[in-house]
Amino acid sequence: MMRAGGSRRLAMAAAALLGGIGAAQAAPDCTAPSALTTIEVALSRAADNVAEGKPLNILAIGSSSTLGIGASSREASYPSRLEADLKALYPHNDIHVVNRGVGGEDAPEELARLGHEIEDHPSDLVIWQVGTNAVLRRDDLTADERMIGKGVRLLQDNHVDVVLMDLQFAPRVVARPGYAEMEQDIADTAREMRVGLFRRFAIMQAWDGAHQFADGEMIGRDGLHMTDASYGCLAQALAAALDRNWQSHRLLTMPHAPAATVAGLRTRQKAAGSAP
Repeated sequence: MMRAGGSRRLAMAAAALLGGIGAAQAAPDCTAPSALTTIEVALSRAADNVAEGKPLNILAIGSSSTLGIGASSREASYPSRLEADLKALYPHNDIHVVNRGVGGEDAPEELARLGHEIEDHPSDLVIWQVGTNAVLRRDDLTADERMIGKGVRLLQDNHVDVVLMDLQFAPRVVARPGYAEMEQDIADTAREMRVGLFRRFAIMQAWDGAHQFADGEMIGRDGLHMTDASYGCLAQALAAALDRNWQSHRLLTMPHAPAATVAGLRTRQKAAGSAP
């Protein structure tokens, strides 16, 4: 489990890996405000596995930015980098992240295969990256919100933890009129169905606003897909968010957890709509 300094070790490991896959520039600053990188809803199944030293199986499902379009290799995709980062944090757990991204897919295609994917790849946690292609293709997103809700319900019925990952912050995305609506729809679904939300759009927007990436380093020439550098930072931010979530769950379930710590954690979870 991560102790004090774990975030620093993760950053150093990520920088080394970034260099190892042939990055031409120094690793960017991957830090982001904790308010954006906190996954509020308890991911209890995954948390219990890591706490007990059990294997942890994660399924990453989505479209091209899960597959890793824009990266220099499969190893530079965010699921591959996430697996490496989590193994660095939890060296005593057998952790696997399965990449089931399919380029060009949309919520209907992903919903259609969700059942088969979790049957073929039994998982403790599913990270569903969704929404970008819907925004790029149409203005009416009503059906997409319903399909995302159906997919979340299917995953919940199979007793797996769920994290929804929203859109990437990219020129072609923000040029579309529906991006803000989709952002809100995904956030609303996560809150109402009490599943995790990873705010990729807001995190990338913060990186952009703070000029943490050099020009052309965060989004490739096509104005849409991420790069080795930004996939690496995405994985690092997600690994840190998962680690904080799991450690918070461990504290909440400890029989003699410090009262002030538990009260603070419960207050944050209640604010996010995750407390009963």
